[in-house]
Amino acid sequence: MSRFADYNINKITPYVPGEQPRVQKYIKLNTNENPYPPSPKAIAAAVSETNKYNLYPDPECRELTEKLAEEFSVGIENIFVGNGSDEVLAFIFQGFCEGGVAFPDITYGFYKVYSEIYNRTAEIIPLKDDLSIDYNDYLNVDKTVVIANPNAPTGMVLEIEDIEKILQCNKNNLVVIDEAYVDFGSMSSVRLIKEYDNLVVVGTFSKSRSLAGARIGYAVSNKYVIDDLNKIKFSFNPYSLNRATLAAASASISDREYFEECISKIISTREKFKLKLKEMGYLQTDSKANFVFVKHPYLSGEDVFEKLKDSGILVRHFKKERISDYLRITIGSEEDMEVVIKELSKLVDDRGNL
Repeated sequence: MSRFADYNINKITPYVPGEQPRVQKYIKLNTNENPYPPSPKAIAAAVSETNKYNLYPDPECRELTEKLAEEFSVGIENIFVGNGSDEVLAFIFQGFCEGGVAFPDITYGFYKVYSEIYNRTAEIIPLKDDLSIDYNDYLNVDKTVVIANPNAPTGMVLEIEDIEKILQCNKNNLVVIDEAYVDFGSMSSVRLIKEYDNLVVVGTFSKSRSLAGARIGYAVSNKYVIDDLNKIKFSFNPYSLNRATLAAASASISDREYFEECISKIISTREKFKLKLKEMGYLQTDSKANFVFVKHPYLSGEDVFEKLKDSGILVRHFKKERISDYLRITIGSEEDMEVVIKELSKLVDDRGNL
C-alpha cells in the first residue's frame, strides 16, 4: 500500500478472478464462460458499429433498454443497463446498503468486496449443511438482502415461493436477486417486479448469451430504484457501454432461436456430465447453472485441481474451509466434457497414487 492511499484501501480483500491463461493449451472451464460463440447476428451488429467509433454511444442505451423491457414484459422505466452485472451490483452496494447487507457465506465473492469498498456492514449467513440457502435466515433481517439464484459456486436454486417470503418480510429493504445463471434451468424472479417495489433482479449477457467479453449487465426493478441507479451511473460514467457492445446485446436478444439452441446444448451436456460424475462416485450439488460443483469422498479437491491442470484442464478450486474439497467445473462443449470425464475417471482409478 502506498503512503498516498486511503486507509480503507488496506482493509479491502480484492476479488480473485479465475485464471486467464496466456496460451491456448488448456481446456478452459474455470470462469463459467459459454463454450459457444455469440449469435452471428450479434457479431454482425457489433462490426457494423465500428465505423461510428468517432461518436459517443447512447448514454441512455435506449435500443437495448427497449429490447429488455419487451423481453421481460415491463416498461422501459423498469430497466437499468450497466457495464456488466458487476457494475450494476457495485452501484447497488454504493447506493442502497447504508443500513447493512445480508448474503450467504458461500456465494459470489464480489458481495464481500463491495461491502468492504463501500464500508457496508455485512451480515454473512452460513449456508445449510447441504450448501443450500435457508430462506428463513433472511426473514426480517432489516438489511438489504443479496442472493445469487442459482447460487454460485453451488448452482443450487431458491424457489420463487421462498424468495417471495423474503420480499414480504423485508418490505423496508431491497431484496436483490442476482440471476447470472437463471437461463440454465431455474425460474426468474422478474415476474414478481410488479408486486414488490423492494425487488431488484440483476442479470448479465456474459453466460447464456456468450457475451462475457462485451461486459453487459442490467437490473429490473420499480421506476424509482431505476432512477436512483441512473443517478449514480450518470454521476460516474454515462458512456459506460460502447457502441459495439450495445449493438451486440440488442441483436442477441432478437436472435431467440440461437439463444435457445445454445442453452439447450449446455443443459443437455450438463445433465450427461452429472450422470457420469455419479457413476464415478463423485458427489455434487443439484446445479441448475452452466457449471457443476463436485467433490470425491476420497480425493483432495486441491490435488484433483492440480492434476487436471497438469492434464491441460482448468477448473476452479476455492480454498474456503467448507468447500475446499469441491471443484467448480464449467460446462464446455460435448468434446471438452468427454476429455474431463476421461481425466476424472483416471484420477479415481489412480487415487492411491494421489
